[in-house]
Amino acid sequence: MQKPTSLQIRISWPAGHLTASLDDTPTSRALAKALPLVSTARTWGEEVYFDTGVSVSRETGAREVVEPGTVAFWTDGDALALPYGPTPISQGDECRLAGPCNVLGRLDGDPGLLATVRDGDPVRVELVDA
Repeated sequence: MQKPTSLQIRISWPAGHLTASLDDTPTSRALAKALPLVSTARTWGEEVYFDTGVSVSRETGAREVVEPGTVAFWTDGDALALPYGPTPISQGDECRLAGPCNVLGRLDGDPGLLATVRDGDPVRVELVDA
C-alpha cells in the first residue's frame, strides 16, 4: 500500500523555478490553504526566505540545522526558509537556520539554483496539480 503522496509546490522567481515535495504536516496544510501566494525574497547567506502571511506554531520536530534543499518554515517570521548552503551563523558547511524551523519537505531539483534569487525578487508559490 502506498502512503498518500505529499503536496507538491512550485516556487518561481525571475531567474528560475523549483518544485518541492512537502510532507503532510500541520504547517504544510496551513501553507497549502494560503496558496498561491506572492512575496518578496530575502537572502541570508546561502538561504532564501520570504514572508508567507501564514502563522503557525512550532512543531515538535523543529530543527535549526538541516540539509541543503530542505523546505523549512520559520515560525518566528511566518516565512518559508530555503537553505542551500551556509548561513552567517553556520559552523562550517552546515545549513543553520535563524532558529528552530518546522521541516516541511525537500526541494526536488538542485538547491544550488536558489543562488540565482536576488534580495528583493518577487517570489510566487503555488500548488502543482498532480
